[in-house]
Amino acid sequence: MSLTLAPSLDAEESYETIEVTRIGGALGAVITGVDPRGELSDREFAEVHQALLRHEVIFFRNVPMSADAQLELASRWGQPSIYPLSAVLGATEPSTSVIRDDADSFPATDNWHTDVTWIEVPPKVALLQSVVAPPYGGDTMWCSITSAYDALSASMRAMIDGLEVHHSNYPQFCRGMAEKSGSWDLVPLLREAYPGVNHPLVRTHPETGRRALYLATNFQQYVVGMTEAESAALLGFLTDHIDQPRFACRWSWSEGDLAIWDERSTNHRGVSDHFPQVREVRRCTVDGDRPFFDPSVPYRPKNAAAIP
Repeated sequence: MSLTLAPSLDAEESYETIEVTRIGGALGAVITGVDPRGELSDREFAEVHQALLRHEVIFFRNVPMSADAQLELASRWGQPSIYPLSAVLGATEPSTSVIRDDADSFPATDNWHTDVTWIEVPPKVALLQSVVAPPYGGDTMWCSITSAYDALSASMRAMIDGLEVHHSNYPQFCRGMAEKSGSWDLVPLLREAYPGVNHPLVRTHPETGRRALYLATNFQQYVVGMTEAESAALLGFLTDHIDQPRFACRWSWSEGDLAIWDERSTNHRGVSDHFPQVREVRRCTVDGDRPFFDPSVPYRPKNAAAIP
């Protein structure tokens, strides 16, 4: 696959139309100076996109918008996605989805993941808007899986480069859908449409050239070509590795806040400490490219000082 790499993100950060305030050492920044609900000029969008590539997740405070406006904003990054479950049920147009936690619906996303890795072409960007914020708790966390890769030893990086992991919607996702719907009828449809796929354990970012640990704790099944014990040991180590505060940022929601993140360079999780308080968010994603690892792309660490 050919790459069109973004300008070096190692250069000093400078913008003409937006202001960027970092909220974490590894990733995360608040954007001000533009309103994402308006018609962003090409220059404004280019700078927002540059900030996203640099900081991996960006936030706009208090910008409530309709579902249609959210999809329109998402379309600046490409084709808004049709959620795979919706596609199985016959949907032919992209839409937003609402995630509501309350006393009757326990939060289901309190694990590190990136979205729908069990399809051949997972999304590249996601947009999440707070609709109802709980009075306490219910934060969302993101971790930089580029920084996590960089922090591995050179020997570990050499060992895992080029490995593949099998991702599947079974059993975790299928079980969750069956429990939510009260029926297992959806499971064979999901299994037939999406039987599972192998993705690189280390993926090359198609715009920055950086390398990231492509993990999804609820979808990853095994390392291809390893024994069950070897696979469990390696994936267990890497899953524990990314679960370090130094790789993460955390956002406390107010209603109307908007988060936009790069699915190719981050994992995220919705913290479940607000239960049984109501938390409602609206999400959409943008179609991406099939994950790949390209050893010919020079290794571009995010922070050379952090390399052991």
